[in-house]
Amino acid sequence: MYRIHANLLIPGKGEPVADGVVVLDGARIHYAGPETNAPGAGSGDEIVRVPVVMPGMWDCHTHFVGLPDSVSTERLMLTRSEVAVARSVRDAEVALRAGFTSVREVGGYGIFLAQVVNEGTVPGPTIYAAGCVISQSGGHSDAHSLPYTWVSDPQRPNGMLHVADGVAECLRAVRLQLRLGARVIKVCTSGGVISELDHPRHQQFSAPELRAIVEEATRSERVVAAHCHGKAGILAALEAGCRTIEHGTEVDEEIAGAMKEAGAILVPTRTVYEGFLSRKNLLPPAASRKLEEIEERHREAMAIAYSAGVRIALGTDLGTNASGNSPLAWGRNGEEFRHLVAAGLSPLEAIEAGTATAPLTLGPQAPRSGQLAEGFDADVIALASSPLDDITVLARPDEITHVWKSGALVKSSATAQRITA
Repeated sequence: MYRIHANLLIPGKGEPVADGVVVLDGARIHYAGPETNAPGAGSGDEIVRVPVVMPGMWDCHTHFVGLPDSVSTERLMLTRSEVAVARSVRDAEVALRAGFTSVREVGGYGIFLAQVVNEGTVPGPTIYAAGCVISQSGGHSDAHSLPYTWVSDPQRPNGMLHVADGVAECLRAVRLQLRLGARVIKVCTSGGVISELDHPRHQQFSAPELRAIVEEATRSERVVAAHCHGKAGILAALEAGCRTIEHGTEVDEEIAGAMKEAGAILVPTRTVYEGFLSRKNLLPPAASRKLEEIEERHREAMAIAYSAGVRIALGTDLGTNASGNSPLAWGRNGEEFRHLVAAGLSPLEAIEAGTATAPLTLGPQAPRSGQLAEGFDADVIALASSPLDDITVLARPDEITHVWKSGALVKSSATAQRITA
């Protein structure tokens, strides 16, 4: 067993505990709470003393796509899958070293990478992947400038986008992702920023198509995550039964009420907005103009959702290769915490969004994760200082001194240069 003694224990959900202890028994947490109530140490226990201990972090909106820098739908489609997966191996390790022990990957090659991470071949977070993003023809995940016959072929060897039109094709699109092992289904109910010909405010898919997608996913106990910016797309997603709203740029009081009534979760992904704003050269000119149109409205939407009591989970939309200097690179995932605080969340609430709340974005597929509590997954991190005093600590991987995944120590000050699976 590992016994982690900390000056401060942040449980993920609930109030912090001074002088806390977390006891790991294999892949599960045996005890988490005050030192005064902790079980006695065994002769073989390994004792670690740290300033702060908290659950391993979750990023609920990511992409393992292997792009080195700029982003476009064409590059997502034309980058060979073998190259994208090879680049993503290091990205997975970088995420784990940054303290993210779990990610929900809503479109990309994570559905394949998850297999080799789970078997211990390569180090990385636990990956709950969607497979391909499902889009209508001409929609956000259609590479408009490429030949349609190639883009619309579900058997093409590379690309993480799937075009479907009509109820029958939508059903097949969901089933093909389930066949690959998808743990969540991703659909675009509005246009987007990087897509060439649509606009974020435009609704995509008809009501019958969206219902078919959600009903098919529900039969397999999967939730549907809806990429949506505009109000019409958000309302359509909620009416169809999508359980998470990704981005949510035009959330207003009406939508916030509808989300609360439906029990839907907002994954706002402010990090990607800020990343693109800081490096507009990463976007095609048309995408840059769309971003400028919507980014301030998105900032307002986050604050509205929080004030209305909408449940928020942390997600970044990061996906470019960690070896580059892109603001969208893997390893920067912790920057989303400060954006949540800027939207009104307290540091403790922001941490809950990135720990205890995050697994709920998987619905029936949710693991017992994100909390320091008996019986939960032994995914735990230790920090050099308290994020309750400075939330940006969570964005500095060097301040993440220890990482345990499924009870195994995969990073410590002594092993910081080399991670084991």
